[in-house]
Amino acid sequence: MLEQKINRIGIITSGGDCGGLNAVIHGAARMAEHYGISSVVIPNGYAGLYNLVDFEEGSLTEMNSSRLRDVSVTLAGSEAGHSRVKISKIDDPHKYERIREGLKKHGIDALVVSGGDDTGSVVVDLTENGIPVNHAPKTMDLDLMTYSVGGDSTIGRLQRFISDLKTTGQSHNRIIVVETFGRYVGQTALKGGVAGGADCILIPEIAPDFDIVYEHLFNRFTSRVLESDVKAGTYMIVTAEALRGDPSKDDVNEKGFLIDPSKGRDAHGHYKLAGAGERVASELSVRMNMDERIPEFMKEAGLYIEGQYTKPEIRVIKPTHLLRCGDSSAYDVNFGLKAGAGAVILLLEGITGMTVAGIENNEVKYLPTAEAIKQNTVSLDEVPIYEAMGITFGRNPEEFRPKLVQVPPSEARHY
Repeated sequence: MLEQKINRIGIITSGGDCGGLNAVIHGAARMAEHYGISSVVIPNGYAGLYNLVDFEEGSLTEMNSSRLRDVSVTLAGSEAGHSRVKISKIDDPHKYERIREGLKKHGIDALVVSGGDDTGSVVVDLTENGIPVNHAPKTMDLDLMTYSVGGDSTIGRLQRFISDLKTTGQSHNRIIVVETFGRYVGQTALKGGVAGGADCILIPEIAPDFDIVYEHLFNRFTSRVLESDVKAGTYMIVTAEALRGDPSKDDVNEKGFLIDPSKGRDAHGHYKLAGAGERVASELSVRMNMDERIPEFMKEAGLYIEGQYTKPEIRVIKPTHLLRCGDSSAYDVNFGLKAGAGAVILLLEGITGMTVAGIENNEVKYLPTAEAIKQNTVSLDEVPIYEAMGITFGRNPEEFRPKLVQVPPSEARHY
């Protein structure tokens, strides 16, 4: 059990913004209020936590019922603000004492923090330094071991972008490459790409063979155009931002992914990933320029103009932060409310250093944050079913051999 009774909790959101975070704030604050505990926002993530001691007493915003009415659970982003700060890397030998002094000054007994793997690593660090804290998982990358707030909202937005871009692609007979967030995990690219009807999905878990991608593109794209009564077609590629490179030719990190060293590392030691979309377009353009079938196709489709229009265009689209802004999906609102509430419930039971995996049938499910932030990559067993449906992942398709498993009703629910 915690040594002191909890009278006030501090709520922090950290890392990147996304859908569902305001629901986490609501869930934590409403549950605290239910148990007669006050809650305040510590603004701007871990930067605010470190500088809390400099805030005037009484200056923190209390998330009571009146204030929460101004915070929409359906709005993406975070009313608490963000920053990308790693506490352990702050050049201050007294940083943990400073944090404890700030918490004591404002009467904060424990913390609820929402963020992804980098944020979670700081949760582990704070726990080890005696600061009571629990974690509500948040990342649009879906690279944690549990579901995390933001994933469903982002996948839904990516689906709409892919679907909408097809109108432009078909109007101009273009090949379109959409590059999406996801770090070193392809969950977002896979699920959003499938939902949006992509023809090709490139994920970090599979090193792409661009000869295979190109042949799939050529066959599908040319047949669409030639079979169309108005000679119009498009081909849609979705690539995760992490693309495997050739260490003998490219700047790659320790995991073998393309990086841009010129832009330095972030607070958590990550180099900025470099141009997956442009690399895909470049590899395909090289092959298209060498393909003697392309001029023949252009002439057959009535598209060929010497010196002006001799091959299809390849365009790269990066939705970037448009994937994480705007609104929150219903699923993320539901999960966020429960995750925030669950983090408070665990604190009140004296359980800290944990990540909330969800609340179902009155059971608060949780696991140590150190385990929750381990990387959750796409299972390659998930890919063959989509390959059987005609999507290429830049490899020779594996045969789809489904296993048939009958489950009881209690295990059949997925939503």
